[in-house]
Amino acid sequence: MAIVSLANAKGGAGKTTAALLLACEFARRGDRVAVLDCDPLACMTDWFRHGRNDGNLFVLSGVATTTLSDHLRRLRGQVEHVIIDLSGAADVLVALAIGLSDLTLIPVQGCVMDARGAIQVLDLIRHIENNARANINHAVLLTRVNPIVTTRAMRRVKLLLSENRIRLVDTPLVERTAFRELFERGDTLSSLDPAKVSNLAKAQANAQAFANDVLTLLSPTGEAVRHGPFSSMCYRSQHVSEPAVLPV
Repeated sequence: MAIVSLANAKGGAGKTTAALLLACEFARRGDRVAVLDCDPLACMTDWFRHGRNDGNLFVLSGVATTTLSDHLRRLRGQVEHVIIDLSGAADVLVALAIGLSDLTLIPVQGCVMDARGAIQVLDLIRHIENNARANINHAVLLTRVNPIVTTRAMRRVKLLLSENRIRLVDTPLVERTAFRELFERGDTLSSLDPAKVSNLAKAQANAQAFANDVLTLLSPTGEAVRHGPFSSMCYRSQHVSEPAVLPV
């Protein structure tokens, strides 16, 4: 079971959209996916309640600091992937989720304000690394990128990240109508009608490339997934007697 968290201290960075795209793409490939909705806005939960998916994807809401480890214990062995959509804050829940995750993605739009929000999360990651004496697998994901031109703001963001030696996900998420339609209609990229949504094939290819990059970050050169530093003490080494959360 691979765990991926998405975090940015500034809202509106495309965090929930990226989480949904990743979860839906893994589910489309036949994997069972659980999304833990830790965002107070609960956009992912609303999408799941009113949306359409192929049955491989489940969203669990109301996840808190005191219940996160329990959810992960119960999900172990039931799903291939857990996606954690975190709140737009640098709080205890975010810190715990980062320490439990095998990969943390920090979505950033092409503006300096978003980059500053990302740096708050990156500072938190460094704090966890120093205290846990372990490395946190993480990368910045550029979102809502203009498909035609690289804006001056985007160049500034890339420069800021480069100066701080921050790793980028190879594939940015491009600004696409299809991505906005997912939440408006409760759809997945596979269920949208290409006759009604422009550049749907390009949006699907973008999501697929993004998911491939995430898999590479989770297990570079095909090696075993590097688990988060808190995982062994919080859920991987413990026996679970509670009933399953997800249907089988």
